[in-house]
Amino acid sequence: MTSSELMADLSSLTPMMQQYMGVKMQHPHSLMFYRMGDFYELFFEDAHKAAKILGITLTHRGKANGEPIPMAGVPYHAAEGYLARLVKKGETVVICEQIGEVTGKGPVERGVVRIITPGTLTDDALLTAHQSSNLVSLCIQQNQIGIALLDLSAGIFKVQQLEFNIEQLSIELSRLMPSEIIIDENVIDQNIIEQTKRQLDCPVTKRPNVDFNLNNAQKTLCDQLGVSTLSGFGIDHLPLAKAAAAALIHYAKETQKTALPHIRSIQLEQSTDFIALDPVTRRNLELIEPLFEHGTSLFQLINDCQTAMGGRLLSRTLMQPLRDTALLDARLDATQALLQGCHEVPTRLVLKEIGDIERVLSRVALGSARPRDLVQLRQACAQIPYLRHALLPLIEQKQSQLLLELNTELGDFHGLHERLMSAIVENPPVLLRDGNVIAEGFDTELDELRKIRDHAGQYLIDLEIQERANTGISTLKIGYNRVSGYYIELTRAQAEQAPDHYIRRQTLKNAERYITPELKSFEDKVLSSESRALAREKMLFEMLLEELRQDIGHLQMMSSAIAQIDLLTNFAHQARLRNWARPEFSPEIGLQIQAGRHPVVEALSKAAFTPNDTSLDFNHRMAIITGPNMGGKSTFMRQTALIALLAYCGSYVPAKSALLGPIDRIFTRIGSADDLSTGKSTFMVEMTETSQILHHATNQSLVLMDEVGRGTSTYDGLSLAWACVNDLTKRIKCLCLFATHYFELTELGKEAAIENFHVTAKELNGNLILLHKVQHGPASQSHGLQVAKLAGIPNSVIKDAQNRLHILEKQQKQQLNQGVQNDLFSALATPEIIERVVEVEVASPALEILKNLDVDNLSPREALQQLYALKDQLKA
Repeated sequence: MTSSELMADLSSLTPMMQQYMGVKMQHPHSLMFYRMGDFYELFFEDAHKAAKILGITLTHRGKANGEPIPMAGVPYHAAEGYLARLVKKGETVVICEQIGEVTGKGPVERGVVRIITPGTLTDDALLTAHQSSNLVSLCIQQNQIGIALLDLSAGIFKVQQLEFNIEQLSIELSRLMPSEIIIDENVIDQNIIEQTKRQLDCPVTKRPNVDFNLNNAQKTLCDQLGVSTLSGFGIDHLPLAKAAAAALIHYAKETQKTALPHIRSIQLEQSTDFIALDPVTRRNLELIEPLFEHGTSLFQLINDCQTAMGGRLLSRTLMQPLRDTALLDARLDATQALLQGCHEVPTRLVLKEIGDIERVLSRVALGSARPRDLVQLRQACAQIPYLRHALLPLIEQKQSQLLLELNTELGDFHGLHERLMSAIVENPPVLLRDGNVIAEGFDTELDELRKIRDHAGQYLIDLEIQERANTGISTLKIGYNRVSGYYIELTRAQAEQAPDHYIRRQTLKNAERYITPELKSFEDKVLSSESRALAREKMLFEMLLEELRQDIGHLQMMSSAIAQIDLLTNFAHQARLRNWARPEFSPEIGLQIQAGRHPVVEALSKAAFTPNDTSLDFNHRMAIITGPNMGGKSTFMRQTALIALLAYCGSYVPAKSALLGPIDRIFTRIGSADDLSTGKSTFMVEMTETSQILHHATNQSLVLMDEVGRGTSTYDGLSLAWACVNDLTKRIKCLCLFATHYFELTELGKEAAIENFHVTAKELNGNLILLHKVQHGPASQSHGLQVAKLAGIPNSVIKDAQNRLHILEKQQKQQLNQGVQNDLFSALATPEIIERVVEVEVASPALEILKNLDVDNLSPREALQQLYALKDQLKA
């Protein structure tokens, strides 16, 4: 029997299970962690699903309508690890805690204290250090879309509104990297949801239409941000952006079951602020994740940030390169200043001692901070003076306006540091429930409770001495038993001397027992001292959190400044470590790179990397690149894009020099595979990606295209590649690197806007040597069979392929000599192409005969016969 079947009839369940069902009915589609003692238990379908995902034991508890109730559970103290695995699978988990006191009458009251979803994570145990938990909301109406992003773990809140088209939405979502998307339950276009799920592999949660209400959005945001108008944030005129943002606030409050005091600002973004990178480009350039399991991405290579928040900022920066050259030059000025005199070295040493304050502050704001979070915050406050000292020479010399501003934003938290030093012990336990978190001397009442708890025996000895002195009765005793509690005992003879404030508690045969207000107070304290001490600690800890919430804005500014300083010092560290150069920007369209290198290939290669130049401008927009496979065409193209991308992140670049004009988008069409989920063949994927480029590239776009048309027949493919080159250069006029094995395309190099380049290779004793150098002019041949030989293709196959190649070349030459031209060569063939084909064909058979001649043993007559044979070969 399922839980839904039981909802109609709860009479067969115990009171505890009835309570469970009452809560579960409110969250039918989520897994519920139901607190029972030291375990979180799951029942019915939840138990089956959790047992399968987590690999935990499925058992049962009691019966419902005569059938056992499935049950599975995890220990309370180890729940985070299990929660992380569930959330990674896209599950939403409802945490139902005991919120009432144990009375012995019916089940303990329980209630939902938090709903954990993939987009609302804040705990370090549920997130990796460099992973963001981005909750994204979409509000779509007609031809407009509002997009909002909320990262609860970092306090980031952003919105934008743009004209709706599925391609632009795909680009924006790829940039934002959502962990979860919420959307109006009334959205009509289901393709949006399905495509989003497929592209991003993240859950899409439908929310009530009322959350996206345009009329209520203004008030929701004003209340959250503590303002009377949104004009200061620049979003007053963007109704869909406001609606999307308001929906995020509703969802976050519902899941966190608390206010969101750290969300105090909202940032308006424009798609024109960033260089657009579609999902294909991000994947092909391996910005964050490598294409292959054992590969290395750009982020993995250059992320040597000393703080987790600096690493997350680097990840966001790589995913959204800026177009504002003033901001980029400010970053480059800061990097240059840090490099001069190795100032990044002491700065990085200080940063290494700072924890993940960004997430600590979020947990403080949400009331889920733990004792060690405050230790991290205390440590960060202690490092601020040292960080300022490390930057002091640069600040005094005013070498960087950006560093000067960040130094100011660090603030002064000496008072907070002292407060936390006095409040929290040096090394507190992980959980507050274990006690011993608040430092001795911070609170008099807590100190007294602990003293009573820990030193009750000594207290009674001291009290007994004091009472003997006060009464003059030397035989007065203070004792305790479980029935009477604490008491003062006098003999019958001494009872007449009992002070007036002694209250008779018990009469024995030979003694009287008394209690005093002081002893009664002590009794109450000592009997409940442990629980009262723990309750007092919880109250004091919450008081500290509330104090921190009052200063959350300044603390967030401090953490943001630390992250930016970390990013800049990492840029300086990479520049020094890898011998990178400062790029320059120009208002003129073009890209001039001298001695550029691929950062990842260079770092991982055991051999010296061969640098290459790249030169594109408005008059020479297209470079057609030919040469053998493995010769370096793809590496050359990717390094050009990565150099441009790093420059527009504000980083130094792997080149001797780089001058870059404006770039609005970077496109790549490099390699492809079947998309089985949508039934697309390799060639269909290739053409779909090419279509995106031809539709959306502009004259400020950088386009990389590799082997266009290779997924179909030779003539179809060559024709498509030819037409694409024409469109890119004549209509779109973008900057383009176009790699191909179609040598016929090199004839387009006669066009003014197109230049031919090739990657060099040499044959030595039948072996191919790849030089990886890009030079002007077309390649003479593809060396395909030699590359196949390098890959380990058996010699017999190579020889068979060579024979077949000679036959094909001979047939093609005969067709050309006889004037038999098919439609392709009617359109594309030129005398130069024919001449080059003939030259290759004439050389090959004669060389084969010459190689087999035993010249030393030929008679004059035999030599003459061989000469005639060679002549006949040339005529054939």
